Amino acid sequence: MRNILIFLTFLAFAPTALSQALGEQIDSIVAIVDEDVILRSELDQAIVGVRRQYQGRETQLPPPEVLERQVLERLMSIRLQLQRAESTGVRVTDTEIDNAIGRIAQQNNLTFAQLQQQLSREGFDLAEFRRTLREEIMVQKLRQRVIESRAEVSPSEVEIALATGAQRQGEVRISAVLVAIPDGASPEQVEIAKTKIDGVKKLIDEGKIDFAAAAIRYSDAAQALEGGDLGWRRYDQIAPAFADLVSAMKPGEISEPLRTPTGYYLIQLTDKRDTSQIMVTEFRSRKILVRITELQSEDAAERAINSIYSRLEKGEEFEKLARELSEDEATAPLGGDMDWFPIDSVPPAFAEMVTSMEDGQYSRPVRDADGWMLIQRVGTRESDRTEEVVRNQIRESLRQRKGEEAYEAFLRQLRGEAFIEDRLAKS
Repeated sequence: MRNILIFLTFLAFAPTALSQALGEQIDSIVAIVDEDVILRSELDQAIVGVRRQYQGRETQLPPPEVLERQVLERLMSIRLQLQRAESTGVRVTDTEIDNAIGRIAQQNNLTFAQLQQQLSREGFDLAEFRRTLREEIMVQKLRQRVIESRAEVSPSEVEIALATGAQRQGEVRISAVLVAIPDGASPEQVEIAKTKIDGVKKLIDEGKIDFAAAAIRYSDAAQALEGGDLGWRRYDQIAPAFADLVSAMKPGEISEPLRTPTGYYLIQLTDKRDTSQIMVTEFRSRKILVRITELQSEDAAERAINSIYSRLEKGEEFEKLARELSEDEATAPLGGDMDWFPIDSVPPAFAEMVTSMEDGQYSRPVRDADGWMLIQRVGTRESDRTEEVVRNQIRESLRQRKGEEAYEAFLRQLRGEAFIEDRLAKS
């Protein structure tokens, strides 16, 4: 149920039976976010969700006042994103919500009825769960919109990444502790951040706290409550400064504090693994096509392809007949040659036919969208597609990295433009 709990922990804004049972005295306002408010009951409910995730691992959580601050910051961030999504026309249909519920049930090996029962045990009804999912999907759509508009990757960027070693093979799992430095920070603020990150590193080195607990207690990064875990990433998915650092580290090792424009980082390499060479089976085929047109009826085309098939059966060469009789302008001059192709690049029906034949064998006449055709399988080979795949991975990784940076900048801008009154800080 981890996926469900993550959804509910930070997006369950409406008071429920749980918050009502806590009493009216908790329903004070803890923050104002533009024209919206966050209630004490909502904050307490989200904190209960976090504590439920860490059941049995409570010692990893920060002190109550720090946890309360972290959860409120995340609630305010999500509320701002929802407001912007609504104001810019982001919409979520009932069908999208139904599909999301189906995926969650499938991921947790539950039927729909079992999912409802589990939600009930966790204190949520289906209507509340649907509303929570709607908000989650709205935030995802907003994020996607921002990334698509601000994270274009040019061919030259891919080539530069390849040339500068971003094609380094393998994947790493890393965690991070961030002590943030505000934009335009004074020398005193920078020194305070440096002192804090040095102190965190000392606590870890002396064995007084492990890295995950340090991230939960002290990190300002978005993944703080996940123990700083950034998950498995290829080297090209990591900022170059981090990639160079991590490549020289051993699993379990923790870096010295690293200064970035965002603040000071500690990086832990949790694990690393190699990626193997990517080999793909490719096929080479020839085809003869007789088109169905306004001037050539279905029956006429079928008679023509059957005539060609008869000549093949009598021993004439496929290549010769393709040059003379095929009506496919692209391949006829080449004797019907379709060149080498991976099987996943052609329609399923065509792929099934090609894979079922032996080299040199040709098919019976088959109907396709353009008319009637004959296919001959010429050969197969194993092709090394590693470079092509790596190039595509780098392109996507650059887009993802630029997108993450763009969205972080977008969130800072959103926060800077908003009216926020943090009443928790005043209490």
